[in-house]
Amino acid sequence: MQYYKYGKKETDYLKERDSKLGREIDRIGIVKREVNPDIFDSLIASIISQQISTKAAFTVKNRLKESVGEITPETISKLDIESIQLCGMTMRKAKYIKNITQAVVSKTINLDNLNLLSDEEIINELIKFEGVGKWTAEMLLIHSFQRPDILSYNDLGIQRGLKKLYSLEDISKEEFETYRKRYSPYNTVASLYLWKISED
Repeated sequence: MQYYKYGKKETDYLKERDSKLGREIDRIGIVKREVNPDIFDSLIASIISQQISTKAAFTVKNRLKESVGEITPETISKLDIESIQLCGMTMRKAKYIKNITQAVVSKTINLDNLNLLSDEEIINELIKFEGVGKWTAEMLLIHSFQRPDILSYNDLGIQRGLKKLYSLEDISKEEFETYRKRYSPYNTVASLYLWKISED
């Protein structure tokens, strides 16, 4: 199991930039956030987990894994859409997974080469896939590409964490941008703490 790597450099910077966040960093301590450097596996998991509970997503992904042994473009490409759906997901999600797999196998997209691109370029490449929106792409930037400067406006947990931390009723895109600029270049570490704050 791998976790997002960060240390004193990042937390000291955030504490200096924002005293409220700094107090929470001291209170919470180190956050262990699981990462998965296998981009294809993460992409499939993110499609599965859309609009269902974490527990349900875990069950569905395990069923898919059991049916192929290991989740790779080669193994998934051997399944038809119906077989993918039988693992416990909607037909729409099964189609998304099949289409992504075909694009990878046919080399329409090279997932490994995405790492050479900027954050924005990766998002633009990933959202070309049906079933992958900006939020999904941003979560992959954190949990698979392990990019250091991601704060997602589209994430409800991040929004909840910001509202709680700064006692806000609501948060506009403009206000969000203020925080994003403040935390940069370590928005991902700020995200880890905002998720924790939102859960408390």
